[in-house]
Amino acid sequence: MIQKQISTENANDGQLKQLYETAFPKEEQIPWDDLVRLIGEMHLDFTAYYEGEEFIGFTIVYPRPSLTSSSSVATQPCSSELGRPSLLRPLNWYWYFAVKEELRGKGLGQKILNQLIERYKGQSCVLDMESPRQECDNKEQRQRRHEFYLRNGFRDTSVYRCWDDLEMTIMMIGPGTFTLQDWEEIVGELRKYWTWDKNKD
Repeated sequence: MIQKQISTENANDGQLKQLYETAFPKEEQIPWDDLVRLIGEMHLDFTAYYEGEEFIGFTIVYPRPSLTSSSSVATQPCSSELGRPSLLRPLNWYWYFAVKEELRGKGLGQKILNQLIERYKGQSCVLDMESPRQECDNKEQRQRRHEFYLRNGFRDTSVYRCWDDLEMTIMMIGPGTFTLQDWEEIVGELRKYWTWDKNKD
């Protein structure tokens, strides 16, 4: 599988934008133009994947730098681990991971995840996904996705957050732990560059 690094200069690929805007719920998306801007400003690791010349999918990782202080944000958690110490070390956030719909179920997502895990081998990495414990119309799909990450070495952190009626769970791979305070700091870092309140319709 071929990898192509995406930057602000080459991000205007119609396939990338189309997949991004169809693979994720609206409430999980940052407007495309803002996302392209954040590639440079947040030093995002945006990678596209190809089999030969065929576009397969992409991943976006935020290689988060070490933190020395907490940030205050307005996110309302579903459960809390407040009071625990912050992680004063780098932490990679697997932000977006998508495969073209017609190519799913063929093992290509597994290949991409294998490459991503290898790239950040030995480092602490986290991701959020729709909670498999929440009653919803796509609960079976969420459970399959959760099991997929468990099979690949991820573990539950017991940290949850809510956006309106959507509950998200945080999973982790690599050394260390992840707390609600860590999540609040990551959201605080994002809001230095982009906030939904200022960009909503």
